This record gives sequence, structure tokens and C-alpha cells, in this order.
Amino acid sequence: MSNYKLVESDAVEWLKTLDDESVDLLVTDPPYESLEKHRSKGTTTRLKMSKGSSNQWFKIFPNDRFPELFAEIYRVMKNNTHFYLFCDQETMFVAKPLGEQAGFKFWKPIVWDKEKIGMGYHYRARYEFILFFEKGKKKLNNLGIPDVLSSPRIRGGYPTEKPVDISKILIEQSTVEGEVVVDPFFGSASVGEAALTTGRNFRGCDIFEDAVTDGNKRLSKLPDAYELKETVVKPLNIEAEQNVGDSRQFDLQLA
Repeated sequence: MSNYKLVESDAVEWLKTLDDESVDLLVTDPPYESLEKHRSKGTTTRLKMSKGSSNQWFKIFPNDRFPELFAEIYRVMKNNTHFYLFCDQETMFVAKPLGEQAGFKFWKPIVWDKEKIGMGYHYRARYEFILFFEKGKKKLNNLGIPDVLSSPRIRGGYPTEKPVDISKILIEQSTVEGEVVVDPFFGSASVGEAALTTGRNFRGCDIFEDAVTDGNKRLSKLPDAYELKETVVKPLNIEAEQNVGDSRQFDLQLA
């Protein structure tokens, strides 16, 4: 069986709670800053309440926080592992050098071909990038997979939801069964579903409360998957109780 844990938290603050070199793979899709520009120009409707989306949008993760995010991702990842970042063409030019400064080797942008055109201004959008980073040196499990991956965009679901089958390819390329996949911006929990259905374990956080609620509902329905429950840390004495209060910790042991 595969296990999972979802937490409501700021991504960077949550990553700080994880042990050094405890993660086998990180796949994530931050709500990048340039999405606000797309909304202002009318090239996306995915960032607000609409008939096509029943979910409210959450806070944009600003570009100036990428250095601290990448530093924490690099710290928690084991040596000889991979890191995949979904982003648009504008964010790629910001994220790529910052990822390298954090210590990662950048291999290439993988193209997600959405198969049908969406909204756009100068040439209508049909693709998105997945930046492929490496810590140490790790061989992909299948060297025959191309760098253009095709799958239709998700319509009517969570804002900016990514297809499970795209995440499955990344997970199966860079991990084996029983290893831990992490997503600090899990959103729709599609990466979590991809991890659990391929026999991996999953840990994720999201700053949006409804994402945690909906994500737990989604993952709890998967066969052979179970949620790791939180444990309450009881104070040893009255003085500790005054200092600690209602302290809680989550079972985030990733080994």
C-alpha cells in the first residue's frame, strides 16, 4: 500500500519541516507571478470563479521567493534525484538560473503539448514547459521517452490542473515503487494521484484550505492508499504546557 499526507501551509515553511535529503522526487506547479499578467490581458480565465471552475484562486507565489523555495527543495532532496517544475515561457527564464544557483543541474525544458489551442494574444497557447532539474547524477528509467509529452488540458476542474498521465510519466521516469514524491503546491492533488497509483508515497502542502479538503477526498478514494494521521505532542509538565500550548506535529517521516 502507498501512503500520503496533505498539509495546509505556506510551501517554503512546510519544506523547512522536512528532513535533509529525505525526498526522492519533487514535482510541482507553483501559481507563478506571470499568471496575473495573463489574467489582466485576458489570455486566461482560469484564475477566478467561473462556470468552468468551482474553485477560488489562491495567492500568487512571487518570483522573488524562488531563491528560498529552491534552496529548501535542494536541501530536502536526496542526492542523485530529479526535480520537475511546471511553468510558462516567462517564468522559465526566471526559474532556470535561480534553480542553478541553488545547486541544481538544469537539463532542458520538457514541453507539455495540450493538443488543442487555448486562449492567447500573439499565437494562441497550446503548450507549457516542465523544467527538468537534477541534484547529483541520476539516469532516467526509460531513455526512449521524448521531450514533448502530449495530453489534453483539464477542462472544468481545479484551476490550472495538470493531467495525471503527464505526472505519471515524470514519476515513473525518476523513481521506483515505494519512494517518496513531494509537491509543495499540490492544488488539485493530481501529482498525488499519479504517485499513489504508481506505487509511490506522497507528501504535499497547499496554502489553500479547500485544496487540502478536496485533495484528501480525491486521494482517499484510490485503492491501496491510506492517509498518515497527525499525532498530538503532549507536554511533559505544566511548565512545558504553558510554553508549548496546543503543539502538534505531523508524521512526515519520509524514509
